Amino acid sequence: MIVLGVLPAAVLMFYIFKADKKEKEPVDLLAKLFLWGVCSTISAVILESIGDTILDIFFWNESLIYIILENFLVVALAEEFGKYFVVKKLAWKHPAFNYTFDAVVYAVFASLGFAALENVLYLTDADLTTAVMRGILAVPGHAIDAVFMGAYFGRAKRCEALNDNEGTKSNLSKALWIPVLTHGFYDFCLSVDSFLATIAFFVFEIVITIYAIRKVKQLSNEDTAIFAGEYPGAGPVREMFANGMMHFDPATGRPVMYSAKPAMNYDPMTGKPLNMPNSPQYGMNFDPMTGKPLNNGQNIQAQNMKMRYDPVTGEPIT
Repeated sequence: MIVLGVLPAAVLMFYIFKADKKEKEPVDLLAKLFLWGVCSTISAVILESIGDTILDIFFWNESLIYIILENFLVVALAEEFGKYFVVKKLAWKHPAFNYTFDAVVYAVFASLGFAALENVLYLTDADLTTAVMRGILAVPGHAIDAVFMGAYFGRAKRCEALNDNEGTKSNLSKALWIPVLTHGFYDFCLSVDSFLATIAFFVFEIVITIYAIRKVKQLSNEDTAIFAGEYPGAGPVREMFANGMMHFDPATGRPVMYSAKPAMNYDPMTGKPLNMPNSPQYGMNFDPMTGKPLNNGQNIQAQNMKMRYDPVTGEPIT
């Protein structure tokens, strides 16, 4: 039963690890996330016990309002907050967190650490049918919640790299509350003794599983570098973004629109000028290493060079 309890989590972690195509994450960091995810079950048990005690004071434990509050604001919030805390504490400032999909990997490993121990505890005195059902539904449910958490963590990290404080706060908030809502609805449907709730549960599971699988593929394919912190040319990039000279999707890093004369023609990783063919429609009016204006934007030979790379991701722009 211990093997059956851990196996679903191991399979899902391997799947997410393989989906991280750009740059694999350090094994020691992933091990820490998993183990601290296991430990987060302790905080969840404590918080759930406190929450249930408070609810018992004010509500009848079979009332609909009790069931809603217990599943969403006690169980789901206690468990997802523990996973959220682990990812934020261990991975947010880690130098390996330099691609958007990294956050999905971190969140899944932390969540499946929690799910693995929870599953083992459930199966200590259970039968094979229970083990199979939990392996199909419960453990993947934690992984699905983690995909949403990781997606918003990745967006928040990109916003932080752009000094977009509002975007950072908004996406960090969503990284917690979206998984709480999906987790809470899962538990709520199972807690209500109703045929309609059972139907809603299976429809929900089918839809959200398909959506999560597609989301993983999308996030993996659109995985782009974050460049958190300082790097050569970071200052001018942020200045261009703040002044509306450069526009792109902050979640993916893909260009949305550039002004008629985007002011950049250097390697965004090194800040060194790129040898590119002349193009009168593109220009450069500052030093890429210092961000200081060059010739007040005059159209000199050094300015007439075409930009071939996204300034945040370093990927070619066609």
